[in-house]
Amino acid sequence: MLKGAFSIWGRDMLVLRRSIFSELLSVVAYPLTLYLAFGFGLRGYIADVEGIPYPLFIAPGLITMTAVNAAFDESSWSMWFHRKVQRTIEEYRVTPVTVYDIVIGKIFSGFSQGAIKGAVVFLVILVLTPFRIEYAHLPLYILCLALASMTFSCLGTICGTTIDKPENIGRVSSVIIVPLIFMAGIFFPLSSYPPSILPFIRLLPTTAVFEGARDALLKGEIAPEYLVNLVVTAALSFALAVFTFNRKMSE
Repeated sequence: MLKGAFSIWGRDMLVLRRSIFSELLSVVAYPLTLYLAFGFGLRGYIADVEGIPYPLFIAPGLITMTAVNAAFDESSWSMWFHRKVQRTIEEYRVTPVTVYDIVIGKIFSGFSQGAIKGAVVFLVILVLTPFRIEYAHLPLYILCLALASMTFSCLGTICGTTIDKPENIGRVSSVIIVPLIFMAGIFFPLSSYPPSILPFIRLLPTTAVFEGARDALLKGEIAPEYLVNLVVTAALSFALAVFTFNRKMSE
């Protein structure tokens, strides 16, 4: 069971190993620049946010953003490349590998790459800044991150399955993914929103991801509605990814 999924995952990890240093360099540069620019640049203007020092307030969001972006990028580009360029997906279909194996394998790959790159950003921030956490909070944070990475991996799989022009994958990321991430309160508290808008913002899956991750990492707790949101979103996105991929393969 899942032998095919692990085979696909192993192949993707082998490809990652060949370019691990160049990928990590580019992955670390972006969130670290944001942390230095906002965390230190605004430190003199923003003392605390809801009782939390501002650099500490934004750090969990930047680590989480790195992980989920990596999960989305790996799943979308890998699926598109294997489907349109290398035709690897067609080779999978003449083997005993099932649709579920392919989708689950891509989810594993997305999560693994997200976990690796998020961990590297976490270590860099830990070494270069005063950012510290209670390590007893990590299991709850990892649970939150696993569910979020599964969702973003599934969304990436859907994009890589349905989009034929590669530039449109970048447009989906710029027009949908990035705004949803930044609206979720990485750099500011949700209380900044007008009361009439705030209930809708709290319903966004990305709000559950980033608010939930911050609460899990800094406080060791997560609101039940955020946890339910993460589980339901991950389950629905998985079902949609399997349906979309299966339908595309039957065309």
